[in-house]
Amino acid sequence: MRSKKYLFLLLVFFFTLTVNINAQKNNPKREMRAVWVATVYNIDWPTRFGLPVEEQKRELIEMLDRHKKNGMNAIVYQVRPACDAMYDSKLEPWAKWITGMQGKAPDPYYDPLEMMVEECHKRNMELHAWFNPYRAVSNYENFKLDSSHIAITHPEMIIAYGKNKHLDPGLPETRDYVSSVVADVVRRYDIDAVHMDDYFYPYKIEGEEFADHETFMKYPLNFSHEAIDDWRRNNVDLAIQQIQDSIKALKPWVQFGISPFGVWRNRSMDPKGSDTQSNQTNYDDLYADILKWLKNGWIDYVTPQAYWYIGFEIADHQKIAEWWDTNSYGRNLYIGHGVHRLDKDSKYKEWQSSKEIIRQLKLSRSLSNVSGNFYFSSKVFMKDPVEINKTLQESIYPYPALIPINPAIPGNKPEPPFKLEVLTDLDIYKLKWEHNAEPGTYYVVYRFKRRIKGKMDDPANILIITNDKMCELPKNHFPRRRKYKYVITALGRTHHESDLSEIITLKY
Repeated sequence: MRSKKYLFLLLVFFFTLTVNINAQKNNPKREMRAVWVATVYNIDWPTRFGLPVEEQKRELIEMLDRHKKNGMNAIVYQVRPACDAMYDSKLEPWAKWITGMQGKAPDPYYDPLEMMVEECHKRNMELHAWFNPYRAVSNYENFKLDSSHIAITHPEMIIAYGKNKHLDPGLPETRDYVSSVVADVVRRYDIDAVHMDDYFYPYKIEGEEFADHETFMKYPLNFSHEAIDDWRRNNVDLAIQQIQDSIKALKPWVQFGISPFGVWRNRSMDPKGSDTQSNQTNYDDLYADILKWLKNGWIDYVTPQAYWYIGFEIADHQKIAEWWDTNSYGRNLYIGHGVHRLDKDSKYKEWQSSKEIIRQLKLSRSLSNVSGNFYFSSKVFMKDPVEINKTLQESIYPYPALIPINPAIPGNKPEPPFKLEVLTDLDIYKLKWEHNAEPGTYYVVYRFKRRIKGKMDDPANILIITNDKMCELPKNHFPRRRKYKYVITALGRTHHESDLSEIITLKY
């Protein structure tokens, strides 16, 4: 009988261990969960230009609260749609998408980026400032520019292509200008990252040439005319390096991330490319050699826009995610998801419910080098066409997650909190602690019913993530008193976690 008892206990142990490992894999303690907030054309926020300032602020708060409730821990806010500013800039005019007129400040005055940073950090969410490096004017024939806009003050730096105008990437002045704009934001705002999307050289228009041949003749940089495509890629390389240098010279902890078009190159063009048939690619058409930037350490993270469904013949989301998983060169890799395609009336059945996103997220979690996900874009969660909010809250993100550590960013773990004490006021219990906090410090309060050892990586034991040095403890809803153990850790700007504080055991 004794041997049967031991065998039973052994089976229970291994079953419990397997369940815990699977639970932690399905709900990792560290995972990037970010939402793009597009401002150009009022895609996400504010919902229309000219809204009263109080209405803009109300929308911003409501949006951040929704994303926090959904389990998100980062916001990617578009601060520079087209050489204009969704913040108070002395280098570029206010964007039209706030007041309806480029160059006009909000009235009564406030700084949207300052507010976004403050409100994100209040919710323990990162704020990534999203810049478009080269786009100068969208739909320029119907757009009234402010007199201070670069297309007015320096028309020699501008190339018209299609319906848009662009800064000329081949000019040294362009690199200096873009770097100065980025550096100004890094210097003046407490952002966590600089972010750029897929728009480098513009997407090609059939039958129209990008008119940069005069620039090539002036600044050939030892490239032959036959190698003009390599020259264009080199122009973007130089800009990426200069921007990275500008960021790190000011604040080494601020990350530099790129969210490229999902296809680097098709395998038909390069054996190293992905098994796709995309008609345009980063390398061949946008002149953005993302792999080179990753390999050389010029960027800190990459978020490919894999906006297709699993099984899509031309660009299969699974094949693209798996390709990037083997080509991230040790940099943090997050997958970008096209939730903007979700629509009950979509002609593709895959986008008619949130099941496709669940499949994609399960795929992401199965890939060894993927550390999280970005979603385009915010308005989908506000309108919720296929109940994706419920899916996230109940199935995908039932527990909070810490931001992944980025190996490209130097950092050390802080000292742990100390002098923990419990304060009581009738049936309200509060946990208080002390800590010599540096700027950017936050805390994780863990709650355990029994033992702590071996359970620190399970996010189900996270009670709260907070900026404060005090938190209210949940009331015990059991019919009898129960014993709980509480422990706290501190994390800094780089998200390294301290050792454990002392343990407090509370029976209530």
